[in-house]
Amino acid sequence: MKQRLISAGILLAIVITCVFVSDITRVLFFGAAGILCSYEYSRAMEKMDVYCAAWVMYVYIAVQAALTLMHAGALRYIACFTGGVYLAMFSGIVHKKVSGNGAIYTVAGLAYPGFLFGVLMMISVGDIWLQSLAIGALSTWACDTAALLGGTKFGKHKLAPLVSPNKSIEGAVFGAAAAVLVGFLIGVLKLFPEIPVWVCVVTALVASTLGQIGDLAESLLKRMIGTKDFSDLIPGHGGMMDRADSLLFSIPTAYICLHLAGIGV
Repeated sequence: MKQRLISAGILLAIVITCVFVSDITRVLFFGAAGILCSYEYSRAMEKMDVYCAAWVMYVYIAVQAALTLMHAGALRYIACFTGGVYLAMFSGIVHKKVSGNGAIYTVAGLAYPGFLFGVLMMISVGDIWLQSLAIGALSTWACDTAALLGGTKFGKHKLAPLVSPNKSIEGAVFGAAAAVLVGFLIGVLKLFPEIPVWVCVVTALVASTLGQIGDLAESLLKRMIGTKDFSDLIPGHGGMMDRADSLLFSIPTAYICLHLAGIGV
């Protein structure tokens, strides 16, 4: 537990520093995290004797970061992802070790986690980046903590037994309630005065719910691979993928919810 708390403190300090210094540090942070996750993903695939063209994922995220810093238009982002798919399939054609399975799993890696980190980079230079990150992250962390505590004490009905047997419906309900409370507090305390209380509550609930789905999605992937953690990069927490799974779903969801509610440009 001590090691876990120390690692969490160090990671949180790095995240806060990178997020609040400038647009550039935010993009570089999410880009670096995306490359780390892509590395963990490709190494994990090797346990199934599938060899991805990891360099394609690295190049895609690096180019996406550059385009984000240049505030490129949507067409260039689409071209970037399309080019990544072309390179992934081409690598299967010319590289015997990659072959068909490796090419297909490389394309999958471009979408998850690659594309989602690209979305985080775009959000991080957007008009409501702080609101999206704050509501998405805080609601998700509150949801995860409450789901664990509530599920441990009251959990009786399995939420997704084939994917994550330890998660319960009761825990999910506790998590959703905690997320609603976080959204309510953000609104009442007027941390973001331009966002009505009801928008904060709904955004927190929807974002945290998608965050739980993101957590289950990663559990699905790990069960398919047959591993507990993607790596031991962060002592006591597993790998970068193990830390980013929920946020890859919750932060983009928060951004979309806020825009649909008319917040931001």
